[in-house]
Amino acid sequence: MMTGARIGIVGLGIMGGAIARNLIAAGHTVSGYDTDPGKVAGLAADGVIGCGSAAEAARGADLLLTSLPTVEALEATVANLVASPQPGLVIAELSTMPIGVKQTTHDRLQAAGMTLLDCPLSGTGAQAVTRDLALYGSGDEAAFGRARPVFDGFARVSHYLGAFGNGSRMKFVANLLVAVHNVAAAEAIVLGIKAGLDPERILDVIGSGAGTSRIFELRGPMMAKGVYTPPTATMHVLQKDSAIIAEFARALGVDTPMLTAAAPLYDEAEAQGYAEEDVAAVHAVLARRAGLAPKK
Repeated sequence: MMTGARIGIVGLGIMGGAIARNLIAAGHTVSGYDTDPGKVAGLAADGVIGCGSAAEAARGADLLLTSLPTVEALEATVANLVASPQPGLVIAELSTMPIGVKQTTHDRLQAAGMTLLDCPLSGTGAQAVTRDLALYGSGDEAAFGRARPVFDGFARVSHYLGAFGNGSRMKFVANLLVAVHNVAAAEAIVLGIKAGLDPERILDVIGSGAGTSRIFELRGPMMAKGVYTPPTATMHVLQKDSAIIAEFARALGVDTPMLTAAAPLYDEAEAQGYAEEDVAAVHAVLARRAGLAPKK
């Protein structure tokens, strides 16, 4: 693993903050920027050098990482970088965004002499803390090769998938499964509890058999307790990602009945006040429907 690189990070939320801490632990110097000054200040004790803009975080960096919640945040970041271009800079975009948006971003940065890699992540915020993330990389292969040793500082594995945009295509496949598995886990746990089974025994026994999934293992404990904080990925973010996936599938003429069936449950969870809680809170919707008293 490479050590001693200077890394800039734009976006210090659940993912970006965990990544920053892991990169510092791996021996890198990290400069960070977020539109929320509190997030920047909160990481100062961990060694993150606070910056006042994306361009400042990128200045002198060997690699810039962007982990952003919305298209608007990405567009604002790109505008700031293009206004203060740093030719030769490699930027790894870690967010889940429409491919067309990422392609436009790539072209704008390329015109300013900078290289954008499409590198979305698979994993929860809790997995980010323990460096248990999978990175789906695409774009310029030489630039990816230079960045890969840095990826080793915060991801368990990084895959190079070829042409720009293939990373996002693979992430859409992964996140479709996450959205569906999350609802399936909640549905199963509610059924077991309603039938009189002990929640902890449900986790132990189902987790040992063929019916388990990574999502059941990661979010099942939150569902069993009926406590959905602190969030590892918020309901609001999952809804955003699912809408992107649904539109991508429609454009390809692919039917997604399981994703379509899951979506209203997430909408209902947000309407019930769980927008900023973990996506495990879809369990609360099904528990309420089953007549189980929610903890909230």
